Amino acid sequence: MSLKVVGAGVGRTGTHSLKIALEQLLGGPCHHMIEILGDPSQAAGWMDAIEGRPVDWSTMPVGYLSLVDWPGCSFWPELSAANPDALVLLSVRDPESWYRSASNTIFQSFDKVPPELQPWMDAVRRLFGDRFSDRLGDPVAMMDAYERHNAAVRQAIPSARLLEWEPGDGWDPICDRLGVDVPNEPFPVTNTTDEFRAMVGLTPLP
Repeated sequence: MSLKVVGAGVGRTGTHSLKIALEQLLGGPCHHMIEILGDPSQAAGWMDAIEGRPVDWSTMPVGYLSLVDWPGCSFWPELSAANPDALVLLSVRDPESWYRSASNTIFQSFDKVPPELQPWMDAVRRLFGDRFSDRLGDPVAMMDAYERHNAAVRQAIPSARLLEWEPGDGWDPICDRLGVDVPNEPFPVTNTTDEFRAMVGLTPLP
């Protein structure tokens, strides 16, 4: 099963909402970090990739029609090459609002996982260091990494294959590029900062 959409946008750019939307539009599962947290057995293949061992990208991740969020978004070069007919979807938002959201959620979650998931989160931290930035508390470093990541995608992927999308864009541009009808319902809005913090046991923001 080949991917129809390779999500190159990093976490906290509407990726969970995109997961729900793409599953509806494509009629099949969309990979997202939450899949690994719910099924830790999936971590092994991604840890091979993070640690530089051979990976068959044409079958990675197994059983999914689309992919968004980390860890997959950090492997967009490999995944887009292995799925040459897939749309590359770069989800973006203002760098400062992205960092604020990520620092209130993802970056605080590394120390809030159950012991059985700690090796996986340690691997994600290595992935950040290798392909993004692991200076989580440094806004300038992280926003620079965010903008470098997005610029690399824009430079490498031809415009005919790339869709740059912001959460406020909703269904229309995605449906247009996939050649499917626009659903007669609001675009999903999920995994807000408050919802994420509650999910991983962080205290509510004031």
